[in-house]
Amino acid sequence: AYGVVTGPKSVKSGINEYLAGYLENENMRIRPNAIEFEEHAPRTAAASNPLVEYPDLAKSYGDGEFSLTVEGGTINENEVLGVVGPNGIGKSTFAELLAGELNPDEGSVETGLDVAYKPQYIEIDRPMRVDAFLSSIADDFGSSYWNTEIAGPLQLERIMEQHLTDLSGGERQRVAIAACLSEDANLYVLDEPSAHMDVEQRVQATSAIRRYTENHDATALVIDHDIYMIDLLADRLLVFDGEPAQSGHAGTPIGMREGMNRFLADLDVTFRRDERVGRPRINKPGSQLDREQKDRGEYYYAP
Repeated sequence: AYGVVTGPKSVKSGINEYLAGYLENENMRIRPNAIEFEEHAPRTAAASNPLVEYPDLAKSYGDGEFSLTVEGGTINENEVLGVVGPNGIGKSTFAELLAGELNPDEGSVETGLDVAYKPQYIEIDRPMRVDAFLSSIADDFGSSYWNTEIAGPLQLERIMEQHLTDLSGGERQRVAIAACLSEDANLYVLDEPSAHMDVEQRVQATSAIRRYTENHDATALVIDHDIYMIDLLADRLLVFDGEPAQSGHAGTPIGMREGMNRFLADLDVTFRRDERVGRPRINKPGSQLDREQKDRGEYYYAP
């Protein structure tokens, strides 16, 4: 084993060389392939039947500590519904309501469906190996199909013989995603699947989740702060707003373009694509691009 430390580089050059997998000044390749960022127009949700219909919901904690209100809506069959919003705004609470982990104070969530749920905070500190843990969940564990659909895309082969207690945060996240997708469910709820992962692992996890939902005609709800991950995964968006740690509100699910614009307008942030590697980059506030995109109302999907 060996490592390489480069000289100081600008932020842009350093990130782009890391993503390209090649250090120009050092003339050294650090990765066989570049990490590529897909650029596409916002998805248009195909017409499909509702899988989950939920009414207006409300949930409060303590005596005025935090309150969440959710407008009634639907999650359609064979779609990935992305959930975005600031920290501490109630996104995870909504996921727990859907998964049956919490009961609402107003309204009811009675889906009658089997829900596979990966929580935000992972607790898998069991004294057992990864392969034993996953084989207890996946009926087809170890089959060529399971390896192709789940283990391979999530790069689990190298950690199968490790104990859960010895895994890093990113490794635990990948195991938790695999465990969730291995369940036979009608709805898959994944809360922050990109947490603790580096950029390469996030791209792989995104691809694995999207591929699984498409190949299985599955329905998923995905909460994440990684805008690019949500862009690649989601067919529609559920946008949360409010006052963090005080009150949160969610409207009904909307299209990707409208949802991204609404969410980023609340944050007063616009994105552009890096001309070299295509990665999304935040525009400098008040810059020409920032002003032009805000004038057009295009905060993310800029031409």
